[in-house]
Amino acid sequence: MATMVLTDAVVLLDGASSNPVSVDISDWVKSVTINYSADMLEDTAMGDTTHSKNPGLKDWSIDLEMYQDFVDNGLDEDIWTAMATGLSQNVEVKPATGARSATNPGYTGLCQIESYQPIAGAVGEMLTFRMRLVPTKKAAASTHADHTLALQRKTA
Repeated sequence: MATMVLTDAVVLLDGASSNPVSVDISDWVKSVTINYSADMLEDTAMGDTTHSKNPGLKDWSIDLEMYQDFVDNGLDEDIWTAMATGLSQNVEVKPATGARSATNPGYTGLCQIESYQPIAGAVGEMLTFRMRLVPTKKAAASTHADHTLALQRKTA
């Protein structure tokens, strides 16, 4: 069994008109979590003695904890503008730098910023913020190469 220590994850994020995703925000990322789930719909019928469920609609989100940077025309300003205007974003997350491969898959999707907490921390700690990305169909399908709301797992 191969194991991996996460030390060099890649997070790319930029406007919906840019594909492939080209703005690397990895240098600010403290942690990244991809959440992927399905609505579990019960189909238990008479005579069954155990609940039975089938997967329904899929859902995904990406949670980021990042180090804050208030430089002019920088990260905070870009995120604030994207959230305030409802700008859709292309996102890609990979476990390590380098090209996508079977051992370095990229997870991509079209998203919007659901929440942004521009300041989080306590005295004596590094200034960080949290941000959650969720699927959207706000942009025209033609601006996203996959034409889908689904989170894609790509190895090439």
